[in-house]
Amino acid sequence: MVHLFKNNGYNMVLDVNSSSVHVVDDVVYDVLDERNKGTRREDLEKKLGGKYTGEEILEALEECGELEKQGMLFTEDLYRDAVGQYQNRQTVVKALCLHIAHDCNLACRYCFAGEGEYHGRRALMSYETGKQALDFLVKNSGNRHNLEVDFFGGEPTMNWEVVKELVRYGRSIEKKYNKNFRFTLTTNGILLNDEMMEFCNREMGNVVLSLDGRKEVNDFMRPQRGGQGSYDRIVPKYQKFADSRNQEKYYVRGTFTHYNLDFAKDVLHMADLGFKQISIEPVVAPPTEDYAIREEDLPTIMEQYDILAAEMVKREKEGRGFNFFHFMIDLTGGPCVYKRLSGCGSGTEYLAVTPWGDLYPCHQFVGIDGFCLGNVNDGILRPDLCAEFKKCGVYSRKECSECFARFFCSGGCAANSYNFTGQINDVYQIGCAMQKKRVECALMIKAALADGE
Repeated sequence: MVHLFKNNGYNMVLDVNSSSVHVVDDVVYDVLDERNKGTRREDLEKKLGGKYTGEEILEALEECGELEKQGMLFTEDLYRDAVGQYQNRQTVVKALCLHIAHDCNLACRYCFAGEGEYHGRRALMSYETGKQALDFLVKNSGNRHNLEVDFFGGEPTMNWEVVKELVRYGRSIEKKYNKNFRFTLTTNGILLNDEMMEFCNREMGNVVLSLDGRKEVNDFMRPQRGGQGSYDRIVPKYQKFADSRNQEKYYVRGTFTHYNLDFAKDVLHMADLGFKQISIEPVVAPPTEDYAIREEDLPTIMEQYDILAAEMVKREKEGRGFNFFHFMIDLTGGPCVYKRLSGCGSGTEYLAVTPWGDLYPCHQFVGIDGFCLGNVNDGILRPDLCAEFKKCGVYSRKECSECFARFFCSGGCAANSYNFTGQINDVYQIGCAMQKKRVECALMIKAALADGE
């Protein structure tokens, strides 16, 4: 499968199965486009003769033929036959999302967690429950050495002493069980202080700092409980924190909605504030919400991704570049085959833990009837449901199996699928459209920076 697209003046060709990326001239692009349409070699001159000479077409065919010989064009899909292997593979739990606090000091309008309550009640995780969760992770991680634990909420700093105690406990058992915990934290920054920053710089492998961009955008969607904006209170702390981490191992992470479809300005605003690691995600909300992304918003969103990609290339060449999470693609290494085929591992390798110890496939399923998998005391009580999540992947969805972006998104999000289709193994069409555009922009950036002009 070969995917062709144009972006910011570049003719791009992606060989899907090998992940080979090529920047080509117009004649090669058009020859490959005709070949994708099924045009026979002997008919190419008839179809393209009005634009190119026979010699140019022949030369383009020779170039394409050489790339085919090198395994960089029209390669076979070697992964499709591995479906059974990855669905039947032995899995272990690698990561936990600890809902350290089902409570929050913000009242974000788009919060899927219902201001921290997750369709339930406000609660803080006890040290004992958190300890049992870490013990469960160690017990169910097999021979895996590196384990990840994310302190999540609600707002986890509202239960900060327990966060610190659990990190200390984790460190105390690493050597005994031959494990290495990578702790991470997601925070809205309201309670963030110097002591927390110092602790995170010692112990947290990554920190996610929530911010939606420009002051008016952030404060509209992310007010404090009293209605006051949060921007002025958190941005100076975020700037200090990011600098204290040498502008590494963190993200300022925002959400754009129907109300700020010009979100490229928010990304660039955060870059202008000095942040080097930035992520802004599209809101995922039912169409009944006024802030939800609609299908008619997609042309504007696609244009914004193009604008952002072009500006990132410009700034990188000027020596003031920054990273945007959704444009980060590793074409030489990247995830392993299983990761490419099965995605995030929700419900199998990655689980969420409520303050009272219940286990869910991921944080977005917490509190939804029918998705509790068990608890940290008794372990997994719904292996049948885990098996259903294990089947989710690139080739279990028809749309994904025929999509050029399948090995970059790994089949998409099971929670988004469930929320929009009622099935964990379907697709969220609007999200897919945005994901494909982000992949194209990311590949263009790679080409533009390799070009060096």
